[in-house]
Amino acid sequence: MSAKASSSQLSVSSSGSGGLSHVYIQHPPLRYNAPGTRGLFYDDGNKLLISPTSDQVFSWKAVPFDPHVAPTSDSISEGPILSIRYSLDAKIIAIQRSSLEIQFFHRETGQNFCHKCKPESDSILGFFWTDCLLCNFVLVKTSGLDLLACDAESKSLNVVETRKLNVSWYVYTHESRLVLLASGMQCKTFNGFQLSSAGIVRLPKFEMVMAKSEANSKPVLADEDVYIATIYGRIYCLQIDRVAMLLHSYRFYRDAVVQQGSLPIYSNKVAVSVVDNVLLIHQVGAKVVILYDIFADSRSPISAPLPLLFRGFPRSNTSSSRSTAKDIEIPEANTSDSEAIIYGDDWTFLVPDLICDVSNKLLWKIHLDLEAISASSSEAPSVLEFLQRRKLEASKAKQLCLAITRNVILERRPVSTVAKAIDILLMSYSLSLKTGSYLKGIKTEKTSHSAGTQMGIPQSGASASTGEVDAHGTSTKHQSSAIVDNESLNRSGNSSTSDSEDNTQFNSLKANLKVNKEKLSSGAESSSSEVYPSSLQSQNLGPSNSPLNASVSERQESQLMSPAISTDEMYSLLFAPVEEEMVGDPSYLVAIIVEFLRSASSEKIKVQPNIYVLTIQLLARNERYAELSLFIINKILEPSKEVAMQLLELGRQNSQIRKLGLDMLRQLSLHHDYVLLLVQDGYYLEALRYARKHKVVTVRPSLFLEAAVSSNDSQLLAAVLRFFSDFTPGFKNTTDCHGYCRILKEMNSDVAV
Repeated sequence: MSAKASSSQLSVSSSGSGGLSHVYIQHPPLRYNAPGTRGLFYDDGNKLLISPTSDQVFSWKAVPFDPHVAPTSDSISEGPILSIRYSLDAKIIAIQRSSLEIQFFHRETGQNFCHKCKPESDSILGFFWTDCLLCNFVLVKTSGLDLLACDAESKSLNVVETRKLNVSWYVYTHESRLVLLASGMQCKTFNGFQLSSAGIVRLPKFEMVMAKSEANSKPVLADEDVYIATIYGRIYCLQIDRVAMLLHSYRFYRDAVVQQGSLPIYSNKVAVSVVDNVLLIHQVGAKVVILYDIFADSRSPISAPLPLLFRGFPRSNTSSSRSTAKDIEIPEANTSDSEAIIYGDDWTFLVPDLICDVSNKLLWKIHLDLEAISASSSEAPSVLEFLQRRKLEASKAKQLCLAITRNVILERRPVSTVAKAIDILLMSYSLSLKTGSYLKGIKTEKTSHSAGTQMGIPQSGASASTGEVDAHGTSTKHQSSAIVDNESLNRSGNSSTSDSEDNTQFNSLKANLKVNKEKLSSGAESSSSEVYPSSLQSQNLGPSNSPLNASVSERQESQLMSPAISTDEMYSLLFAPVEEEMVGDPSYLVAIIVEFLRSASSEKIKVQPNIYVLTIQLLARNERYAELSLFIINKILEPSKEVAMQLLELGRQNSQIRKLGLDMLRQLSLHHDYVLLLVQDGYYLEALRYARKHKVVTVRPSLFLEAAVSSNDSQLLAAVLRFFSDFTPGFKNTTDCHGYCRILKEMNSDVAV
């Protein structure tokens, strides 16, 4: 197998925890040290590490990553093992015994059977299992593809279809369901097929770009220099040009393959990983990592090249001669020096975010340090865009977004800068509501399973870092990297929920924030889709080209939660704390809140009254009543009961503001509250007339009667009694009527005396 990686994304600058790194691997690793193992393979569909012995196969589940996971084992017969993979239903184990033979074992019954090729025809380069409706097993040979139907019950492997092609080596990922077949003298001509549950899509033939090293020398492209990657749900092919020292990117469409640009590389040995849609280019020779966000409109990296960081490692056990990472944390006991070697010679990078140390039998998971990335750039809007695209650590991304926005307000950055930051947050929240991703739980494990990739067979002398090795030592590539939508490839117009969720959000953010930039299409890419603007984009396709997208099930794995921030959270976690901390003139905060209200209005997001109330309080603090009146009249502050009550409270110092509060109550048809306030102000008869006109039956007669008695005005009390006697059925028979009539007589008798 070859060390490959997938998916990517680009963002802001950063410099890592303690200024050392933005990418780290966490101790402890997964240890796959079963005794007597003879090699190591990775099954990217089932996400299994596979290590066979002479008569057994041990496998460890790699996703979700658990360093303490226990292995499972299956019995097999003795013999050479060039490649091994479990079927998608995990019932059958397929083992490549030689360049001519594949052996199948039924896990439940223990029965086995073989499939052999004719010696004189061609040799087997590799195989993989598929969920295609036409076949479930694909054999890649030097003469092309054999699409087969494997039936374990009848011990048969029936040929469904044969695609005749010259093949030197191949690259396949189960996530993308895409196989690329290399041919030609330089192995730079490719045929591509995508085998999904919706059928088979054949991609147009294309050639990769390769610079010439000398006038008469033509370099040959190796399989370890080609990666299939999924970036924001879109399939890319990444190709290393070692002569030009560039990483070329190609985007796949149904009827075209488009080169989208190039990124520089700085080491002869390069590997690729993808963590949460961030593209990691490991400059292995220089022992540093460069991060790119393919979604951004810049080809600049997220940060300066920095080393990979070990965490949870004892400082004393780290190898200074092999590791450039200085920031070692959390001492651990019983750690060997070999475990602390960064970018070891036997490191194999598994897509999208795993590293296998073949010699020491360790599996590491790669992580992003979002806090370090966000702290390394002063460009708050860019950082927020980056964080809002993160899904694996959505909660941390949300907290960082709040902290960054809070800081730019407290630092009194220009209002335009803060407004741009707020626009980003509210657009992200609006789109998460529309797509249903806000606080939406997504299951973390997929039900699909797949083919594997050999990482190395140390005992046979094969290089673990160069890929899968056939019987003749030829490097064949079985990459486990990208993600692709099986259904979407044969479905030009229908969008998937998850695809529309990601692409709509990202595209809308760009379209709204970048003036004079071409609008990005929202939702799942259809037959009329164009090439997305990205840091690797160099040209657009016409409406007839439909891009290949990632599958819903594969992408859902990373969408555990949305980092979007609701308006309620903006108030309670941003504006309210900032208001408490800010000193001096509150005009700046008022300007920020006005920008927030403008952005919310443009996104058609409902704002809770507490933000309006805070705005009123800030304006009143400087006695800016004229502006407050304009805010109310022009409905910059939307009417609500809470707003009206705040205006009425301020109305004790300003009668005009109180009138606005009363008018708002009537506008909102809060008749009960309006009547109570009229009574409170002593307008008893007006309150009665208003209650009668608007049929307010919720106000108790005793409220008016008590107020009339407290005024010590017998005429007012008589008028109130007469009103309820005339307009309230049955009032004359109530105890209130009898009691207050008696009080009225006493008041009149006192007057007469």
